[in-house]
Amino acid sequence: MNKQLPDLHSLIQNIRTGQCSALEALNQSIEAATSDACRHVFMDTLFETARSEIYELSDLCHPSKPLAGLAVSVKDLFDIQGQVTKAGSIVLKNAPPATSDATAVTRLRQAGACLIGRTNMSEFAFSGVGVNPHYGTPANAVLTDAPRIPGGSSSGAAISVATGAAHIGLGTDTGGSIRIPAALNGLVGFKSTARLVPKAGALPLSTTLDTVCAITRSVRDAILAHEILSGLTVGKTISTIQGAQLAYTETLFMDSADAYIAETFDRTLKLLRDAGAQLVKIELPELKELTQFAEMGNFSAAESFTWHQHLLREHGQQYDPRVALRMQRGAQMSASDYLGLINARSDWMARMHLALHSFDALISPTVPILPPAIAEVAPGADCDDAFFKINALLLRNPSVINMLDGCAISIPCHALGAPPCGMMIWHTAMHDERILNIALEIERLLNPL
Repeated sequence: MNKQLPDLHSLIQNIRTGQCSALEALNQSIEAATSDACRHVFMDTLFETARSEIYELSDLCHPSKPLAGLAVSVKDLFDIQGQVTKAGSIVLKNAPPATSDATAVTRLRQAGACLIGRTNMSEFAFSGVGVNPHYGTPANAVLTDAPRIPGGSSSGAAISVATGAAHIGLGTDTGGSIRIPAALNGLVGFKSTARLVPKAGALPLSTTLDTVCAITRSVRDAILAHEILSGLTVGKTISTIQGAQLAYTETLFMDSADAYIAETFDRTLKLLRDAGAQLVKIELPELKELTQFAEMGNFSAAESFTWHQHLLREHGQQYDPRVALRMQRGAQMSASDYLGLINARSDWMARMHLALHSFDALISPTVPILPPAIAEVAPGADCDDAFFKINALLLRNPSVINMLDGCAISIPCHALGAPPCGMMIWHTAMHDERILNIALEIERLLNPL
């Protein structure tokens, strides 16, 4: 397992008490970013720009600069003024540079972040695996017995945080693209209710499901990142997990789970019970209906095809064939089918709200499997079957919350030194504050000081 690194809050405290300087912390991040562990992580680096920004930030200890000059990475899906947003593809490499920062980037800069670089990703964010045939695939930062997948699509974001190259990895989550790599690398990934963070300046995959959010090393860091990105304040609503009404289900979420994942999740359930949480096992048959949605069509396929259709006509051979295949499926959806999918989703969401409203949160494994070797899913037709099988397994659990328009956080629940296992704490839309507070208390239970 990778060495324990201090979280953002710890480093901010060290800077403000004079134990280290912001420049020293930034140089440590740059050292990590140039190490072998970050191979294929960065599309572009901004080291010297970041160093110059340290000197330009007038008062790193001021409350208006809560990030105190620390390094933040930006998924290659976001506009940064003067740079080309490639979205992990060669299709856009000659596109004109962005004329302004994405809103999320602006908010991070205003909070005192130093941008260390643009991170690699699944091409156009269309994969939960994290493989990129154009720019290479970052290796998992935790399991290093063999090069293993990082998870996607925010692959570089996760590895930048796991290695210490960045303290926040800005990314997006359309079907799990923040939570999957967080879970596979022992990190925290929070997907807020989508409407809370502006998407302006982020290249879309699905305008219905996309969420702008971040990967961090702790829940308290996730809260800070969310406050900056959303412009909201997360209040303290609970001080103990005792008495919390937590539901879990084996329907869908535990299907095809690795024995290790199932055992680790069961152990976590026991710890929660022993701490006084009120755990309720529910059936939630509505989850079985998601297969019907797949038969009706796919928001990501239909909406991405709408955005990409002219590029596919002119540059289709330059796309990752796996990405192009999924986008082309969107061409088959008629307007009436698309409206039918919207209506079916709305009805399903209403019934899910009724089933879940009495619980403080739902808990489940974030993903049901450990990260396989990159070689198993490497680019090439001979690995396509394995890739699509693994991609479907990785996306299955977290994509439930995107379809629900909900909020969710993945936190590590494995024992120190054990392989990574993420537990997802989730609910319907606009329960973000509650989810974050519950996650904070569960994190303290799992990792006592």
